[in-house]
Amino acid sequence: MASGNGEKVLVTGASGYIASHIVQQLLEAGYKVRGTVRSLSNASKVEPLRKLCPNASSDLELIEADLTKDEGWKEAVAGCVYVMHTASPFPFANPKDENKIIKPAVEGTTRVLQACVDQGGVKRVVLTSSVVAVTDFEESRSPDNPFTEEDWRKERGDAYGKSKLLAERAAWDFVNKLSGESKFELAVINPSVVFGPVVCGSPGTSVNILKGILTREPGIIPRMHVPFCDVRDVAKAHVVAMTMPEAAGNRHIVAPYCMMMRDISQILVDEFSDKGYKPVTTVAPNFLLRLMGIFNSEVKTMSKLVGHTYAYSDKRLRQVLGITPYSAKDTVNDTAYSCIERGFVPKKEGYYNPKAK
Repeated sequence: MASGNGEKVLVTGASGYIASHIVQQLLEAGYKVRGTVRSLSNASKVEPLRKLCPNASSDLELIEADLTKDEGWKEAVAGCVYVMHTASPFPFANPKDENKIIKPAVEGTTRVLQACVDQGGVKRVVLTSSVVAVTDFEESRSPDNPFTEEDWRKERGDAYGKSKLLAERAAWDFVNKLSGESKFELAVINPSVVFGPVVCGSPGTSVNILKGILTREPGIIPRMHVPFCDVRDVAKAHVVAMTMPEAAGNRHIVAPYCMMMRDISQILVDEFSDKGYKPVTTVAPNFLLRLMGIFNSEVKTMSKLVGHTYAYSDKRLRQVLGITPYSAKDTVNDTAYSCIERGFVPKKEGYYNPKAK
């Protein structure tokens, strides 16, 4: 990874699961980093961020800014050469009013981009989108005909998926209309379900999937195909796309693995069955998921994925960004070890971490 040469980078939503890894990698690469948080008084989010990279050449700077408000964004962008816009609402269940997710996602994105125009000096913005802006998961794809960066989901289905679609489209429309001195470049990262170690804060919705398998809550898993990637690869994709000339003006899917939940569970069984854990292996019948979905909106959302298989092109990830992703096994196991070591999952008698330093 190239030296940051002291250039300043803004990372929005810096305490987030993906964003905290981006902050860490940027600091390690020698960049000056400013991160936004909604409240500097929230010590549980701010203090772990400050301790991410104790040997960095410069301290992490934090500033308050909220996606739903104009205040603070021009100041946040001031002096930054690059902007990583990662902040976006991520609920698992569909809200009654989808605009509670869509509005802050779209308006927050355009608010950050407008601040880049108003302040000036920004060369490139890297936007965290998602594969749910590529597909709504109602269409199956095989490895010989994978989804690519040319695909776009239809504007239908869950609020989160629509929020990512509309926010990404808004970003492209905004940047494509710029001209002259206000013009800056845009690169987009589209990760799938994100696993991997937690370095700051609490586990996100995706990490809770593996946490649930390990703790047997609930005691069944759906017959579901899951596209996933490693948070460390997602962060690296952002950092590489920030300066690589070929990344500008392009989307980049990060979804190297698609596996059945039962096979993901088996990775945990193989690694943790001798360490006091009994990961869930019982697959729920489809009719039971549909029945449970009547009473549980999260289960209802998951049940819609049953019966579909997915595959995504990793050509740009590997050949353009030059990233060789972590193995599926390491990604799943490192997530679980992280959850145990950070206290999200209780340590069992007989537990040990062979990767502990």
